[in-house]
Amino acid sequence: MQTKQESAMQISSAANTGAIPPPGEDSLLKAHERSQAFGVAATDDPDFSSLTHTQLRHALDENRLLLDHALPAMQTLYGQIANTGNVVVLSSAQGVLLRTLGDADFEEKASKVALLPGVDWSERTKGTNAVGTALSEQQPVTVHGKQHYLTANKILACSCAPIFDPEGGLLGALDVTGDYRSHHPHTLALVRMSVQMMENRMLENNFPKAIQLRFHAGAEFLGTLAEGLVAFTRDGRFLSANRCAQFQLGMSLNALKAHTFSSLFDLPISALVELFGNAPAAPKQLCMHNGVNVWCQADIRPTGPWIAPLFSATQESSTTGAPSQPLTAPAPEEPAMTRSRNGARRSTSALDGLDTGDKQIHAVIQKLRKVANHDIPVLILGETGTGKDLMARAIHDDSQRANKPFVPVNCASIPDTLIEAELFGYEEGAFTGARKKGSPGKILQAHGGTLFLDEIGDMPPHLQARLLRVLQERRVSPLGSASELNVDIYVVSATHKNLKEMIARGQFREDLYYRLNGMVVQLPALRDRSDFESLVQKILQSLSKTGPAVAVSRNVMALLRCHHWPGNLRQLHNLLRTAVVMASDEGCIEREHLPDDFLMEVSGAVTPAAAADVDTPDPHPAAAPSALPPPPDTENQRLQDVTLQTMVQILRQHKGNISAAAKALGVSRNTIYRKKHLLPQGLID
Repeated sequence: MQTKQESAMQISSAANTGAIPPPGEDSLLKAHERSQAFGVAATDDPDFSSLTHTQLRHALDENRLLLDHALPAMQTLYGQIANTGNVVVLSSAQGVLLRTLGDADFEEKASKVALLPGVDWSERTKGTNAVGTALSEQQPVTVHGKQHYLTANKILACSCAPIFDPEGGLLGALDVTGDYRSHHPHTLALVRMSVQMMENRMLENNFPKAIQLRFHAGAEFLGTLAEGLVAFTRDGRFLSANRCAQFQLGMSLNALKAHTFSSLFDLPISALVELFGNAPAAPKQLCMHNGVNVWCQADIRPTGPWIAPLFSATQESSTTGAPSQPLTAPAPEEPAMTRSRNGARRSTSALDGLDTGDKQIHAVIQKLRKVANHDIPVLILGETGTGKDLMARAIHDDSQRANKPFVPVNCASIPDTLIEAELFGYEEGAFTGARKKGSPGKILQAHGGTLFLDEIGDMPPHLQARLLRVLQERRVSPLGSASELNVDIYVVSATHKNLKEMIARGQFREDLYYRLNGMVVQLPALRDRSDFESLVQKILQSLSKTGPAVAVSRNVMALLRCHHWPGNLRQLHNLLRTAVVMASDEGCIEREHLPDDFLMEVSGAVTPAAAADVDTPDPHPAAAPSALPPPPDTENQRLQDVTLQTMVQILRQHKGNISAAAKALGVSRNTIYRKKHLLPQGLID
């Protein structure tokens, strides 16, 4: 085991011989100390253990937001460093590698040091390294040669930067790794720029209805990575800011959350709307709170949801707002008739708009319709991306509260330190940085309407008791206030977690669970739905409202149907949105219009690796391509051939047992049944 003095000498030596400045001796010393505390030995061989196929697929599903924004940036970054013997690596916030892009001459070396998807590169398993250390320190870092803790990794030079979401939460890390002898000192700068591009794009996409302000002291820097980007609500409330904006404003993201547009720029938000309401507008000069003049451009978006839905069941979008009546006044009774947000009578049902032919969804809607307007809380279960938020909005839109606020709260996206203030509100001066006049909080904002507690399973335990009391007594006390206010809310909650298992582990209050589960409904995963083609058509219709209609070719529809869709409806919507843009000139989505990562996922969704956990040996050889029905179009069906051949092999391994084969393949039973007509006769009943 290395001593602290030996570690310091090693870092110093590496910095001197590597011809690059150290990223910070203190950071590397701390990393070495953490490595020692984890029990990692410098002479350990690289841990080649990886997640199973199913575990990796689950990790990719959990990190769908990260992957969707990272893959284009990874490809751009790889184009800049191609033929340099480097590999671009994307990891989760836990240090698990998700994707890699590398030169062919480095692939063999990468496999020797376990630079493969599914491998854990946290400091806990690999000691000091760029990925693990960047995640631990939450700052960019280069670890060069002998600066690595493991002797086996000293052949590497790695530059890595952490990735943060618009709320400031750690999402993952982007890394470039290569031979330490050919390391370029500008690599870290390229990585940081790529991460900055990703974070900016996430911020833009996360608040599509927000007023987005871009600014810089120099007008020539507008439209570049150097510009500050801030998102505000229509009433001037701060939502998020990129790193450049935080630097120019001189405040961290958490500190900015206590501010408004007027407190940051000494100007009412209405004045900004007047300046930039008629796009396009030339840059204008504004003065920041610190007296610095900056050039600005603003994107005013008066319509649309705050968080873009997959597709809308109604013509109206959800909005939030402060209570429109005194908090002590009861919510007025509405006739038992569906209304839109503005109170106008609506002839169609929002719940009916989500019924596209699947029996499971139809059964869920029938249950929800029976409990409507009976103040029975609803708990929606389902995988990430199955449309739990859409169902919650539809419940509200079909209720007597439809013309009152619908207030969603994502319990997983709000930091533990802020969720109490966000949910319950606070008085002026309740804490350092508190907004003048305080904040009503989400519960009071939902007065008279519906409070949607999304990802309720991620609510911190210490707040669960307080939420339970609010739900029982229908009274809320903001932080810093000695009084309680009456509140009238209807509660819908959702989660992808197993709350009963969390209760057994002591992670979720049992009494809160039974307060929330008046009616429990389970949304099926996209791979288990029978209305797939109807969903595709519905999404395409929503995407074509502002442009020409786009169709889907038969071959592409076959590819879409055979995918396992770990991101469910959200993933399908994002893919079709991209495909519609790519096929806008042709009018029909073909294979060449689909993203490369999707084609890679489809090709790898059903592979022999998926059967790695099968204990029984294969008594039959794999089916030859000639045993399958000849495809009508060889060029477009080659990928499907590979999928079918593997499906035949696994079915034979399990003697036609569809349930066992589906589990081994990582797909649903319905996926196999849909391909029954393409499989050899007699293989399955």
